[in-house]
Amino acid sequence: METQLDPMKDDLPLMANTSYMLVKHYVLDLDVDFKSKVIEGSIVLFFETGSQYRKTSSAGQECCQSQFDETCKMRASEPCHIPMINVSTCSSKTECNDFAVSGKEEEATSDENSNHSNSEQASGISSSKDCCDIEDHGNKDFLLILDCCDLSVLKVEEVDVAAVSGIEKFTRSAKLIGVSKELENLRNRIVHELVTLPADYWKEQLYYFTHCSQAPGCGELLFSTGTWSLEIRKSGIQTPADFPHAIRIWYKTKPEGRSVTWTTDQSGRPCVYTMGSPINNRALFPCQEPPIALSTWQASVRTAAGFVVLMSGENSAEPVQLQEGILSWYYYVSMPMPASTFTIAVGCWQEVKQQSFKQKAAIGTNTEFSLPSSQTDLRCHEEICGHVEYPCRFQNPAARLQAVIPYRVFAPWCLMESCEECLLQLIPQCLSAAYATLGTHPFSRLDVLIVPSNFSSLGMASPHIIFLSQSVLPGGSHLCGTRLCHEIAHAWFGLAIGARDWTEEWISEGFATFLEDIFWARAQQQLSHDEIKGQQELKALLRWRRLRDEVQNSEEELQVLRPKKESTGELSESGASVVKYGLKAEKIFMQVHYLKGYFLLRSLARTIGEVSYLASLRKFVVKFHGQLVLSQ
Repeated sequence: METQLDPMKDDLPLMANTSYMLVKHYVLDLDVDFKSKVIEGSIVLFFETGSQYRKTSSAGQECCQSQFDETCKMRASEPCHIPMINVSTCSSKTECNDFAVSGKEEEATSDENSNHSNSEQASGISSSKDCCDIEDHGNKDFLLILDCCDLSVLKVEEVDVAAVSGIEKFTRSAKLIGVSKELENLRNRIVHELVTLPADYWKEQLYYFTHCSQAPGCGELLFSTGTWSLEIRKSGIQTPADFPHAIRIWYKTKPEGRSVTWTTDQSGRPCVYTMGSPINNRALFPCQEPPIALSTWQASVRTAAGFVVLMSGENSAEPVQLQEGILSWYYYVSMPMPASTFTIAVGCWQEVKQQSFKQKAAIGTNTEFSLPSSQTDLRCHEEICGHVEYPCRFQNPAARLQAVIPYRVFAPWCLMESCEECLLQLIPQCLSAAYATLGTHPFSRLDVLIVPSNFSSLGMASPHIIFLSQSVLPGGSHLCGTRLCHEIAHAWFGLAIGARDWTEEWISEGFATFLEDIFWARAQQQLSHDEIKGQQELKALLRWRRLRDEVQNSEEELQVLRPKKESTGELSESGASVVKYGLKAEKIFMQVHYLKGYFLLRSLARTIGEVSYLASLRKFVVKFHGQLVLSQ
């Protein structure tokens, strides 16, 4: 094909300057209005100063200031402004905790990879403004850049975390000795102490994130929005270290926003959900999109009674009635993840229940082959985890023995019978087969939702929740089971272990495609070894034909597993980058990264033997869970 690629519209910009400030936690407080097709409310972001800037020496400040100056030169001019809008305050309950990538392989951050200027990474991407307005003293203000698109931002303010009752304990830390008690500095120290609490204190941390997010504002911040970004500054603040580390953003989504889709379910009832947009979640909330911005989050979502809110969260939320006709749902996560993995679905979903004797029978028939790998798992976990601190299931003895995590199934009313007949009995079999293959489940529970018919894929995995297309239900246990296995595999490859550069999506999809065959073989205990192998060879042939057809009928640039080649994983000095071909329309329908990755892994398994290869994958999972990796 001769179609010319246009980087101005084919590449997805990641604008957030994560090297200067890094989000550790998000607290969302939102209302869902189906009449106006708008999600409205606030988000509080808690930051740490980024890797490129530490307030250690004046020389360091001068160095970073020159980087800010260079950024300024790249941008067109439009003055920042404070919107004159009265926004009533409301309580918010949201937590988000982020960690920097750890492990020796992951330590090569933007310090080593800062040879790409902002002009190369982001020229022409953001409409905009003079990001560094000259102040009275001739100095430039620091500019915080967040990824943002299709949002109406109403107000941005600093949060007075020092006003929270009981927060004094964070000001008595030994780390505060010799630090100025000047109030702004104090607020940032409180946030630092909060986001760096040890993993054992995660419940206390969540409690204080909630209360800090409800603290009053203490001054509006200047902001302006571009095509792809929200840019925020505080007059007179010239360094990331001095910039407010807890900010609240009041905003509304737009009905045409590309991160969520407003539609009706198969029973004709209204619903809204995140459908895996190429632009990820930046049209749902302002965030830092680069994968390195691993964060935790918590969210309170209010909607009319009769609607069920499902979300990527560790807890199975129970609704609380706030007033007649209004329910509030609250979710949280304590494992840091990229903001792109946040998922929400609001609709008149019905929980599909299973007769208890069937459930026990299904689990009972599948735990017997789990025991050998769980014993292997226990030996592996004598090692210390390589990620930053969080309450890790790989260090939890009870979690390491859990072959089947708690699960629920939700669907529109008209599909409940199909789900009960096909899907419910398969979930424990597939979960147990996955556990037998890779060991500890990275996530503590699983919701499975049959999404509306406009969903463009067969499935999508997010933390604690899987979306499945209605198309898998009529296909019998094989189609439903293999797709379920594929999405369950993403809990390990794609979520617990993520690609540091999104252009290397084969790390997620290639592994999931390879592992779906392994999981499904173990889940089908009634089949003989020869039947399983025949099934896998037939699928390999069909995949080969699909791959051959794609290679013959698509642009060569879209077939490459590492399109950024030697610059894969590199960032600009600010942390900004692009996802090459991330907005290319044809890419959504291509399977080349799934299939090339699958054949690569299949070849490795056949070379060294499947048993040895799967044992090496288990070790890989133990070593790299909670981290970001590159192909190397």
